[in-house]
Parts: sequence; structure tokens; C-alpha cells
Amino acid sequence: MIKLRYCLSLLILSLAACAPPAPEAGKQQAAAERIDVAPASAGDIEAVRSAIKAHVPDLDPEHVRATPLPGIYEIQIGMNFGYVTADGRYLIAGDLTDLQTRKEITEDSRRVARATLVSNLEKDGFIEFAPEATKAKYTVTVFTDIDCGFCRRLHSHIKEYNDQGIAVRYVFFPRSGADTDSFYKAEQVWCSADQKGALTQAKLGAPIAGDRSCKNPVAEQLQAAGDLGLRGTPSIILANGDLVPGYRQPAELLKLLQAAEATPTG
Repeated sequence: MIKLRYCLSLLILSLAACAPPAPEAGKQQAAAERIDVAPASAGDIEAVRSAIKAHVPDLDPEHVRATPLPGIYEIQIGMNFGYVTADGRYLIAGDLTDLQTRKEITEDSRRVARATLVSNLEKDGFIEFAPEATKAKYTVTVFTDIDCGFCRRLHSHIKEYNDQGIAVRYVFFPRSGADTDSFYKAEQVWCSADQKGALTQAKLGAPIAGDRSCKNPVAEQLQAAGDLGLRGTPSIILANGDLVPGYRQPAELLKLLQAAEATPTG
């Protein structure tokens, strides 16, 4: 019994660690539709919540959804997903996949959560490098750390990404945390009159002129990285919510974008 309580405590802590803003109702509906499951009724959802809390009072999922398995519900806290029986007694940890259709049911839910969280960031909170001659065919959101070597390598090819029709929207993720040199550099870049020029200089290791006293989104973006469960930089989020970890060469990223465009999720 002690061991069971200990394991549940660890589960609760891990599930509560990375909670993003709640997805809009329409996007929750879309997630259910993509896996061909009618959304559960409000009464069913509340019954499952009550059953879970009866067994583990501290476990309060942000979302409870129906799945293709009768009597099995998906629960979400942040970027953590699990599956429970309708009576709240049994918890299944791990990803759910339909082997017949190859639908990645859990990963589809993660994609929705990632895309929603990124869309909830301040609309003017990005530093974007986009193609100048033509309209971008793809837009990716890149969580970057000014002092990250692979982030600098990615940025050194920024023109090549743009030439491939890829717009890069940078979001700051100083991995060293708040109130550190990397965090302050990000603020300085944001507060510069020429943000794109300052970011390029910073990634070359050059000192950045200017202060960091302006209103800036660095703290919010650092929190978003935590909510997404990101562990390293660069972390690339595609428009469909796919997470591409690490540096990818322009041609490789283009192939990933084309594959994501050609492959429906769910």
C-alpha cells in the first residue's frame, strides 16, 4: 500500500508539472473528430472525473475525453496523457495507437495541445525571418537559446530556410532559466530597435547594445517551453503541432514539412 501511494504521488507530481492553457472547446471537438469518436456527454465526463477523484483526490485532469475503446477515457494534464476506465479504478500509462489505421491517437492529442499553446502566445511576440521575394509556404515556431550552439548553427542557415519557402518564428527559451545571462541577452535582443539584426549579432557571439527594460515576452515564452515539456534547443514546432527536436538542415526540415502536409493527423 505504501508503494502504491508513493507511485501515485510521483504520477500526480509528473502530471501536474507541465500544465498548458486549456484548449478551446472547438479544438477539443476537433481532436475527438480526428479519431472518429463522438465526444462524451458532460454527464459521462463528470462521472469519470468523480470516479478518478474518489480513488486519487489530488488528481484533477484538465481534460477528459472519449476514446475508440468503450469504457476507456483519455485524461490530460499539461502535455501528459493517460487512459482510465470509466470507474476511475485502472490507469493505463502510455500512447494509444490504432494498429489498423495507424492513427497515433495520443500523439494527435499532443499535436492539438502544442498547436493550441503556441497559438496562445502573444501574436506580436515573435521575431520572424520570412522569405522576402515570395510568400512563405510553411511557418515553423522555433524555441531558441541565444547561447545554444545548435541554435546558432540553425540561424547561420536562415537564408536557406527562407529560400526553401520556410518562415522561422523565433521564441525565446533560455535553458539556464530566468535571471541568467542567456535570459538577459534575450531581453536585450527583444528591446533592440533592430530585433532581427540584434538576434543575428547575438547568435554570432557579439555583444548586444541596449538595455532590457522594455516590456518583453521572454518570461512568458520560457514558461511556455516548460508547459510544452521542452528539454532542449532548438525545438521546432510545426503548424500541425508536430515537435521536431534539435537542429535540422534546411533540406531536411523541408522534407519533414512536406511529409506533415501530406499525412493527415488522425
